[in-house]
Amino acid sequence: RSEFERLLTRGARRSLSGYTFYVGRREEGVPRLGILVSRRHAAKATERNGIKRCIREAFRLEQARLDGIDMLIRPPYGVRASAAMLAQVRQLFAKIAR
Repeated sequence: RSEFERLLTRGARRSLSGYTFYVGRREEGVPRLGILVSRRHAAKATERNGIKRCIREAFRLEQARLDGIDMLIRPPYGVRASAAMLAQVRQLFAKIAR
């Protein structure tokens, strides 16, 4: 938790397509993901969980490219979990990996 809080204050902040990424690089290790989804994103817990599931799946599919990255992601307000969202987040992870 403290390492992700450090990302919020000291990490590189990037905004792509409405998504906000807080990124920190490490020398080695597996990539780690934190997700910031609040009630402002979706009032119902099931909708918030769907958003988080979609982001985690995109991360799982792209994590081979993300060596040694700690990342927090905050999706835009009003986003809904869908196949289109999954594809978009995968593309954004690929851009972050470069």
